[in-house]
Amino acid sequence: MRAIMLREPGEAGNLVWTEVDDPVAGADEVVVDVAASAVNRADLLQRQGNYPPPPGASDVLGLECSGTIAEVGADVSGWRVGDQVCALLAGGGYAQKVAVPAGQLLPVPPETDLVAAAALPEVACTVWSNVVSHAGLTSGEVLLVHGGAGGIGTHAIQVGKALGATVAVTVGSDRRAERCRQLGADLAINYREKNFAEVLKASTGGADVILDHLGAAYLGDNVDALTTGGRLVVIGLMGGAKAELNLGALLRKRASVAATTLRARPQEEKARIVADVREHLWPMLELGTVRPVIDQAIPLPDAAEAHRALEAGGVFGKILLTAR
Repeated sequence: MRAIMLREPGEAGNLVWTEVDDPVAGADEVVVDVAASAVNRADLLQRQGNYPPPPGASDVLGLECSGTIAEVGADVSGWRVGDQVCALLAGGGYAQKVAVPAGQLLPVPPETDLVAAAALPEVACTVWSNVVSHAGLTSGEVLLVHGGAGGIGTHAIQVGKALGATVAVTVGSDRRAERCRQLGADLAINYREKNFAEVLKASTGGADVILDHLGAAYLGDNVDALTTGGRLVVIGLMGGAKAELNLGALLRKRASVAATTLRARPQEEKARIVADVREHLWPMLELGTVRPVIDQAIPLPDAAEAHRALEAGGVFGKILLTAR
């Protein structure tokens, strides 16, 4: 088969489309003929040499895919050759075939195109595990999502609204703010022009749950924006890893701060997250209250172009890499 491989860490031009060995299904795995993968910020970090795959994971980039099962391991039940699926991966999505633990498979939702389904696993598992399972967002609460125009942001807007929450987002332009409002956001704040914590407190009284990928850069304002009993979940460090935390402010608000990752979790934990997503979030896709948001699709051999597009900014939703 062919796959995108990294000649050496660095610029997007170091990604090459080349011949590699076909994957073989382990006893608890299936092999998927890939229809599409999707580009995530973590892929850019891995390409730069800053986010190596966990032990035992494929060196091929790609944290999610969609496709058709081509081979089923001896211990796998509930799946068969020919099933259309999408999958959460620890790596390997930028290829024509990938081996996947059966517990990380999801059926392609009805009315969702097979290629478009590649935009779902990473954002669905990230949003559900952090916003709902960990932070416990419920109807009537306020959810603040940083980076509302990105893949995770556009998905979180829809999930938050489907759960009955008031959803606020931060974005980098008025145009992106309007697109987020069209998707369902109740409040879209241009962080280049206004302090999000001040605007949020004036508009809603603050956030019960905040989903943040900036880390250090937003820590102080995030704590300021929390309501009493608020929960801040940090899932990325694009704004740095170290900042001063005002514990007094947390104590006064009886608030909490958590930091989580998805890729490095044990296989059993990922399987539990996928099962929760299938049980609770997949019905939202079947009803049409949540849908994949795709900015553009680029042929898989041109993965370097996709990386450059994501790095350049302006993407709304996900960039797909099509293998067919």
